[in-house]
Amino acid sequence: MTKQFAEGGEGGGPSECDGQYHPDSELVVALSTGWYNKGSRCGKNIRINGNGKSVLAKVVDECDSVNGCDNEHSYQPPCGNNIVDTSQAVWDSLGYSGDDVGDAQITWSDAS
Repeated sequence: MTKQFAEGGEGGGPSECDGQYHPDSELVVALSTGWYNKGSRCGKNIRINGNGKSVLAKVVDECDSVNGCDNEHSYQPPCGNNIVDTSQAVWDSLGYSGDDVGDAQITWSDAS
């Protein structure tokens, strides 16, 4: 999925981990609730693989797959489980475009 982490984006408020907004050009992600694991991955990089390429991106937010979002986050419905919600920069780095952006099959792991 593609997420706008910038101020005024569909996500509403600032990122959960650092209380900041992030431009579309920054390699950042939000993880679904289980993977977010109560913020244990905040500020850490994960390696995302897709389209024969790999990129490191920083975890800055949760995509709530239990309750959905509150007023501050534009009342978005709950995310699905096992979701990596990424900035446009991540999709660009992996070489995805058009219909592939936002719904591509990727894998990820904690970066060491």
